[in-house]
Amino acid sequence: MSDLLKKIDSPADLRRLSPGQLPALADELRNYIVEQVSRTGGHLSSNLGTVELTVALHYVFNTPNDRIVWDVGHQTYPHKILTGRRDLMPTLRQAGGLSGFPKRSESEYDAFGTAHSSTSISAALGMAVASRNLGVKRKHIAVIGDGAMTAGMAFEAMNNAGVTPDVDLLVILNDNDMSISPPVGALNKYLAKLMSGRMMNTAKEVGKGILGVAPPLYELAHRLEEHVKGMMTPATLFEEFGFNYYGPIDGHDLDALIPTLQNLRALHGPIFLHVITKKGAGYKLAEQDPVLYHGPGKFDPTVGIQKSTGPKPPTYTQVFGRWLCDMAQADRRLIGITPAMREGSGMVEFERRFPSRYFDVGIAEQHAVTFAAGIACEGLKPVVAIYSTFLQRAYDQLIHDVALQNLDVTFALDRAGLVGADGATHAGNYDIAYLRCIPNMVIATPSSEDECRKLLSSAYKYPGCAAVRYPRGVGPGVVCDESLDGLELGKALVRFVPDNDAKPLVMLAFGSMLTPSLDAARELGVTVVDMRWVKPLDEALILQFAEQRYGFVTLEEGCIMGGAGSAVSELLRAHGLNNPVLQLGLPDQFIDHGDPSVLLKNAGLDAAGVRESVEKYFGELFSRQSNVVRPITGRAANQ
Repeated sequence: MSDLLKKIDSPADLRRLSPGQLPALADELRNYIVEQVSRTGGHLSSNLGTVELTVALHYVFNTPNDRIVWDVGHQTYPHKILTGRRDLMPTLRQAGGLSGFPKRSESEYDAFGTAHSSTSISAALGMAVASRNLGVKRKHIAVIGDGAMTAGMAFEAMNNAGVTPDVDLLVILNDNDMSISPPVGALNKYLAKLMSGRMMNTAKEVGKGILGVAPPLYELAHRLEEHVKGMMTPATLFEEFGFNYYGPIDGHDLDALIPTLQNLRALHGPIFLHVITKKGAGYKLAEQDPVLYHGPGKFDPTVGIQKSTGPKPPTYTQVFGRWLCDMAQADRRLIGITPAMREGSGMVEFERRFPSRYFDVGIAEQHAVTFAAGIACEGLKPVVAIYSTFLQRAYDQLIHDVALQNLDVTFALDRAGLVGADGATHAGNYDIAYLRCIPNMVIATPSSEDECRKLLSSAYKYPGCAAVRYPRGVGPGVVCDESLDGLELGKALVRFVPDNDAKPLVMLAFGSMLTPSLDAARELGVTVVDMRWVKPLDEALILQFAEQRYGFVTLEEGCIMGGAGSAVSELLRAHGLNNPVLQLGLPDQFIDHGDPSVLLKNAGLDAAGVRESVEKYFGELFSRQSNVVRPITGRAANQ
């Protein structure tokens, strides 16, 4: 670690430096980020792009009293390092270590927890109103990326802020011409048009110089600027929302950033500062390929990320991407939609092969779902590729615009279950519970790569709304049948029946839980069923086991409350059956970041944990080698 950075334990230490020392500090900070992320993995390009902006914000504003809200949050490693967490960076995104996103319980400098997009302006405005009403003098800064500006929530907040002029709110647009994927939409073109106004930029530089020397001339300079701007172009979109707009300025030029922020600190009301940065700035490999270096694993920073040469099993995301291309080739009605997750959802090849049928709608999940509904109304077949955690943001649209009208929309839910290093904000733990309560919805849970491909075909061919949930990463390694054949709706498959000493107990495994279920069942001597479907359940098979006086164990990589196990219990009760049901799944708590296998073990969802839970719950069955499950099963007494 270099000399300047190791002296910075808080922003107060940073503010003791002279302005002339700050560029050297920024260089040290950037090198430290590359060094640490190369060892732990994490978000790199976005953080390299915000180094100077972060230094300038903490240098000018009195944090933590002044509130900084970082949108998305994957751009906050410089912020964490400068706010007392420098020496904890080796623990980044590891169990018990630093979160990869702002987290209020982690530091008083993390004013608001963020990891999803486009929430910063709303949160900062709420803080500003609270400060005003409490009579507290402080500044409130929302740092939002250009990709996050594509979401409606950002504009809803600006619409509100523009008629709340007596609050101190500064919105900083970190415009790096990217979100994760390349930029999309009309807003990006609009921002590019703003940036192209060289005459206006020259006027800004002149104005900045005047303001730096003679602050009392601010009002005159502002009026002159408005006059010049009015002759050149209509007022900016942001000014129409009631903000005073400044910029664009170079977000890597501390000599421009610091005096600009110092001047804006003295102003009141809603202010909008347009800052231009470069993703991956200062590390040439990341500058050249910011997408590749967006969220890398461990790598050697001297040589960069090396693509593996040997064959690797496909991830579930890749299985989906290949299926999507194959189905699109077979059916011209297929339309692929993603809310700004082209790479993450495995749609790069689909865009290349079917550009007129590919739509990246930006970080706008609500729009993505209703857009798909409109497409389905006209007889085409949209497939919405979306992370489980992000579909939560479009729940109203899912119910009212798709399910209520029973429209033919297929949802490919990536990252279902625990996601490891990204933690609770990105985990897809709730989709079974929030989907199965919706009428007209069917839900599939594939247990392998081959099952995933088949169930995607089943969902696509189903004439209504259907979701297929699959986990992050690789599966058990089952080779895919390259056909587009599907599986029977609501039909489960018995995967294992013990040869000897079979217990009257059946494990109903949903999705990724099939593998640990099989491992545990072989030692326990119980039957295992690959359920495949949460909705509709294979009711006939479950009732058949129930009538034979079996007990049940349900297993799912999702929340227990309201999940697939609850669906099984509801079915039994509806038929007047009181067979015992042990529901295994994720507990009623948010699960922090860490290695996925360790997190599953901690939740009791590895083979050993499953075996222990089953033996404990059905203790008599195993301790006495009894063939009777207690309590006595069968029809309830009142039937």
